[in-house]
Amino acid sequence: MSAALPAVDGPRCFCRDCLADLDIKVKRCSHCGSPRLVRHRALPQLTLAHIDCDAFYATVEKRDNPELADKPVIIGGGKRGVVSAACYISRTYGVRSAMPMFKALALCPHAAVIPPNMAKYVRVGREVRHAMQALTPLVEPLSIDEAFLDLAGTQRVHGMIPAKVLAKFARDVERNVGITVSVGLSCNKFLAKIASDLDKPRGFAALDQDEAREMLAEKPVGFIFGVGPATQEKLIQRGFRIIADLQRADENELMKQFGGEGRRLWRLARGIDDRLVVADRGAKTISAETTFETDIRDFATLERLLWKLSEKVSARLKNGELSGTTITLKLKTADFRQRTRSQSIQSPTQLAAKIFAISRELLAKEIDGTAFRLMGTGVSALKPGSQADDSDMLDRRSAYAERAMDDLRKKFGNAAVIRGISYEGPSKANEESVPD
Repeated sequence: MSAALPAVDGPRCFCRDCLADLDIKVKRCSHCGSPRLVRHRALPQLTLAHIDCDAFYATVEKRDNPELADKPVIIGGGKRGVVSAACYISRTYGVRSAMPMFKALALCPHAAVIPPNMAKYVRVGREVRHAMQALTPLVEPLSIDEAFLDLAGTQRVHGMIPAKVLAKFARDVERNVGITVSVGLSCNKFLAKIASDLDKPRGFAALDQDEAREMLAEKPVGFIFGVGPATQEKLIQRGFRIIADLQRADENELMKQFGGEGRRLWRLARGIDDRLVVADRGAKTISAETTFETDIRDFATLERLLWKLSEKVSARLKNGELSGTTITLKLKTADFRQRTRSQSIQSPTQLAAKIFAISRELLAKEIDGTAFRLMGTGVSALKPGSQADDSDMLDRRSAYAERAMDDLRKKFGNAAVIRGISYEGPSKANEESVPD
């Protein structure tokens, strides 16, 4: 069932450090002595890659503070916050992203805890993204620190096979940006993503469709992307515990039981994935959220924090030259129940005052004595920033005033101008801002 790879000449093995071509059986580079070799019988034919920055937030912080290089680092903050990222040293203690901070610190009490600095991470992420786009126009971002790349047809441009182009890219990012990446190279997205996880960190792995079936066979069905706990349980109940069970199944029978999802599972179990790399997918939502040190039920306190979040979202929209027409408020109660409320507006906006006004209306409707542990706001249905319409402000002068404040902050720093609502007492919160 696998499509034949095109016949392309090129090395089956080369050195990742000096890019010298080598015999596929050697264990070290005969030119520079490096053991970091890339070898695969189909290497010249593989053109689709998944690139993932290694422990991105933590690696950036270690880059900027060399004293942390050999220490466990956790990006997060506040006893009631969650882990935004953990370096590989921290992970050996069991620390994982999205884990409650109190649990992470119980596992690794001597870790250095650093509050997330999303503005810095976005800047570094853009550096890496621009380097990717220099390799091929077909770059599909998945998040701030990972993307799919299709390098088919680029060999003549770069003068080398895609595998070498990617190895050089990883080497250049490490030298010029100061962080490391892992590369997965294959014939489709599904297998490229699997390959990028095989050799982390600083990894480079190649995987073709012919070997995928055997490699996937003993994996649990939940290994397939899109198969969450509920779907996995349903599959197990019907006798599909591991991917080999799906491989043995008849495609038509799976479609009878699961519809279109059955066909998708049948194909992915065999390493078949026809999805194309779609360039410039971009962000779907620009958001910011904060976890409180203590539960808050008071509207005035929540309102002050909401303004700060609105300013953060507005700044990111403006920096990204984006605007949007859907504003969403996110709340999480003390018992971890989530409330999400959205409102659409007629004209795209990127203004903090408008984001705050709509979010505040949504917040007011939720004030019923409930204590909240987290709050966030975001803008989606994104458009180019040029489509932002100042007339969506009740008072057009407010829009002019906000843009004037932006200009002053660019010139004199963020503390140059502060809205009055921000003075109403300090907030104790762990801020986590995420462009999705």
